[in-house]
Amino acid sequence: MLTVNDRSYKLPTHPTVVVCVDGCEPDYLAQAVAGGHMPWLARTLEQGWGQVADCVVPSFTNPNNLSIVTGAPPSVHGICGNYLFDSASGTEVMMNDPKWLRAPSVLAALANAGLGVAVVTAKDKLRRLLGHGMKGICFSAEHADQVSLLENGIEDVLALVGKPVPSVYSAALSEFVFAAGERLMATRRPDVMYLSTTDYVQHKHAPGTAGANAFYAMMDGYLGKLDAMGCVIALTADHGMNAKVAMNGQPDVIYLQDWCDAKLGVARARVILPITDPYVVHHGALGSFATIYLPPDAPASEVVNQLRQVRGMEVVLTREDAAQRFELPADRIGDVVCVSERSTVIGTSASRHDLSGLDAPLRSHGGISEQRVPLILNRRLTGMAPQRRFRNFDAFDLALNHAQ
Repeated sequence: MLTVNDRSYKLPTHPTVVVCVDGCEPDYLAQAVAGGHMPWLARTLEQGWGQVADCVVPSFTNPNNLSIVTGAPPSVHGICGNYLFDSASGTEVMMNDPKWLRAPSVLAALANAGLGVAVVTAKDKLRRLLGHGMKGICFSAEHADQVSLLENGIEDVLALVGKPVPSVYSAALSEFVFAAGERLMATRRPDVMYLSTTDYVQHKHAPGTAGANAFYAMMDGYLGKLDAMGCVIALTADHGMNAKVAMNGQPDVIYLQDWCDAKLGVARARVILPITDPYVVHHGALGSFATIYLPPDAPASEVVNQLRQVRGMEVVLTREDAAQRFELPADRIGDVVCVSERSTVIGTSASRHDLSGLDAPLRSHGGISEQRVPLILNRRLTGMAPQRRFRNFDAFDLALNHAQ
């Protein structure tokens, strides 16, 4: 038995795989199952266990992946976005460096207990965070041609998988993750494996469309192979995904920096978009969560009251209220936190967002409206409280404590 971040975990008796499907709005699965594209999942939902759970808000990649592998919210592990304003240095930075982590992971604890652990993630931005303190295999599909035994715990991944390095803007990047996971299980048989995909497909294709169904059919095939090898599988997501367009089909954007400049004076407030990462082509750095750092003479309560009147805003909170409601580290968010409605996104200034790369109506995430995610086990669960709020970061608890 291990204790990590005040939660206890049994050691696995079967190979255990936790899968985070980036951007997996539950309707993707429902549409694919209904269309006959996911026979493995259809059987699993009948014979195993499945619920719709809540991810953490902001519903972005880094906070939720780290919540899943630590079994805790951002208030514990410290990763509150893909991107933040570092008030100590006065600079805006990516939260890719493990120095931002404040808690150990279940993966590292399992590896330290002598178990074989493997992590495969689509984008390299997550690799160092997920693998921090962990002895074992950890690499990204994005940089699969750059692995080394010293850095990644494995060599020649391309030969193992039998696929070339895919484009970061492709469904093939996620397929590489699944293919690598299947080959690792077949050849190395790790005790625990964590697979994390990219949401390129979900940004481009709505549930039930041909592009989405093809992706989920591919995923279903690999999960079926892992199941056939005797793996306990926990399937969840880091966030959902919604269309973010007005009735004319154009992105429905609240340009929050422009609003602040008009109301408070130019460049006196700083708007931070935590969705920002190196891969902005498919979302233009537009998401449904933003935070504002105010000048000393602008009371947060007054700004909150004014922003609550802006069309498209769902929730506007002070730092303290947002930290409590969304379980966030208060020292890493701004004076005001804004969450937009289901079909609306938040930007900085209109002049700063290049939307020329959008070749489909904008789909994005970050808000409360993208908080609902699947949580599915391929085993019936035992010894669990009947009534509870399920979170995506319960995945390791369910897989190790209730599904073995």
